[in-house]
Amino acid sequence: MKYDFERIINRRNTGSVKWDECGKLFGNEDILPLWVADMDFESPPAVKEALLRRAEQGLYGYSISDDSYQEAIISWFGRRHDWALKPEWIVNSPGVVVSLGLCVELFSGPGDGVIIQTPVYHPFYDVIEMNGRTLVKNPLLQCDGRYEMDYEGLERLMQDGAKLMILCSPHNPVGRIWERDELLRLGELCLRYGVTVISDGIHCDMEFQGHKYLSFARLSPELADITVTALSVTKTFNLPGLQTSIIVASNPVLRRKFKRRLNALGLNNLGYFAAEVVKAAYNESEDWLEELIQYIAGNVEYATDYLKRHLPQIGITRPDGTYLLWIDCRALGLDVPGLKKLMYKEAQIAFNEGSIFGTEGEGYLRINLACPRSTLQEALERFVRAAGTINGQ
Repeated sequence: MKYDFERIINRRNTGSVKWDECGKLFGNEDILPLWVADMDFESPPAVKEALLRRAEQGLYGYSISDDSYQEAIISWFGRRHDWALKPEWIVNSPGVVVSLGLCVELFSGPGDGVIIQTPVYHPFYDVIEMNGRTLVKNPLLQCDGRYEMDYEGLERLMQDGAKLMILCSPHNPVGRIWERDELLRLGELCLRYGVTVISDGIHCDMEFQGHKYLSFARLSPELADITVTALSVTKTFNLPGLQTSIIVASNPVLRRKFKRRLNALGLNNLGYFAAEVVKAAYNESEDWLEELIQYIAGNVEYATDYLKRHLPQIGITRPDGTYLLWIDCRALGLDVPGLKKLMYKEAQIAFNEGSIFGTEGEGYLRINLACPRSTLQEALERFVRAAGTINGQ
């Protein structure tokens, strides 16, 4: 490989949430953290060089983007995802979660129901409930170890009056990339019942062989008209600390409302580094991403094989995409506090405890695989060794 994903980078004492919050969050500063979704890999060289060039200018004033910024975004989604964007559809935003929260506020009213499909990324709960909306859960169904949408449940909720839905694809934490027929069936329901869709596609570039991200808005002009898609360069190229994202909305009414609210909150300025980072990532770092996907796929295989051999009672949901692995630990017979104790005290590791993604996640763990394989190996060895002490195993 051209890029070294095996290299261990010491991130302690660098202001890293993932590494430097362990003592505060888990009661042990020496915990090995494979939880929050950022990578332990250095970002692409072209991105680092772009940041250095920008920093060396020495004047950090208000910034704008030129046509080359939008061209980079349009080119990326055209060649990677066969999605033909128009420049006017693109609106800058400080972050995907910011975009989700603004969309909930703008496209629903106080007390309205907002549909999510659980278990799901935990900020979805916050952006709904903290905006005074009603959380409406439509739990995913499990079929032979694979998650599917419950369309009968969705239709009941829409019939009951829910007019807004947050769609997650690739779905965090279970790793599903929803396929065309699944999205079309969902779209038929949304059009029938007048439901607007906020689509979170932040993990869209992390696709494993045999699976392809398909934007909900790309399926038809009718579905594009009811959809706001939140996207970012940050998960793909390990840049979450740079706080940059976009929304894509072909519907001018939805787009104007979003832009107006951004202006009202003073969130409309582009970050000083944002445009250069986006261009360096999308225009110069595709080979880095291709190697990253290969490496993460190898980590999926390694973790799956290791757990099957050493802790066969654990269920594993093989991801279509993302760098996250969802594992079913209910056979260990531990409640939520018990799982936390197993991780933080006995194994001295931090995976994400599943109940933060909803009650449907109780008994599950989410593992961040975006780390050198030696780190993953150590974490799994610690976990298996600690789990093996349960009931004298």
